[in-house]
Amino acid sequence: MAKRTKFTELKKVFKTLRGPKGCPWDKKQTHQTLLKYLKEESNEFIDATRRKNYEHMKEELGDILMQVMLHSQLASEDGLFDIEDVMDGLIKKMKRRHPHVFGKEKVKSIEEIITNWHKIKALEKKGKK
Repeated sequence: MAKRTKFTELKKVFKTLRGPKGCPWDKKQTHQTLLKYLKEESNEFIDATRRKNYEHMKEELGDILMQVMLHSQLASEDGLFDIEDVMDGLIKKMKRRHPHVFGKEKVKSIEEIITNWHKIKALEKKGKK
């Protein structure tokens, strides 16, 4: 049997928490009830970053990941998307927005990279309307 990855284990933890024998608190959460926690954890990460407290940053990133996992599990239960879809979308976005790394585009400066990022982002948004 193949060794399980930490990510595979993490997905199983959240599926269990929301499952029939899971945690009553986790099972009653919705996207809306979780929003305040996402904001809180993000603010705590910002604070830790400003203080250059790397141990706290690591902990807060875990808390933010917890929020991402919970939202993804909720969406999965509703047949909307799952964490694999989230990761796939992020991979595609990062490759699309970095044509100077994953494509043949040449850039001369960081400013040009930022300008290109915003142009690509605007085209993406225009295409979604």
